Amino acid sequence: MTADKSLDRLDDDDYPAYTMGRAAEMLGTTPSFLRAIGEARLITPLRSAGGHRRYSRYQLRIAARARELVDKGTPIEAACRIIILEDQLEEAQRINAEYRRAGGSPSASAAAEV
Repeated sequence: MTADKSLDRLDDDDYPAYTMGRAAEMLGTTPSFLRAIGEARLITPLRSAGGHRRYSRYQLRIAARARELVDKGTPIEAACRIIILEDQLEEAQRINAEYRRAGGSPSASAAAEV
């Protein structure tokens, strides 16, 4: 692999660059916390050739949000569910905005049929 291709990965939010230990250290948490949010299916780390968990920057941001909620007293399963629902809501709002920009908003279509 060339140095240029290796450097491109530094800008890739989805590249699994961080080991479990390093990810836990960066988040100020424990590896067991990362395993717990993995078991709750909030994030699914990729595996190295040796089977070790690897995390991306995007996954670390999600884990940091979960840690914020847990630190405020939210049970870990509930924190994971909240984050999943927030993500789904954001996606639905993005899709609705695209419909509105395209002139095909569901409310405009429903009003036209009445």
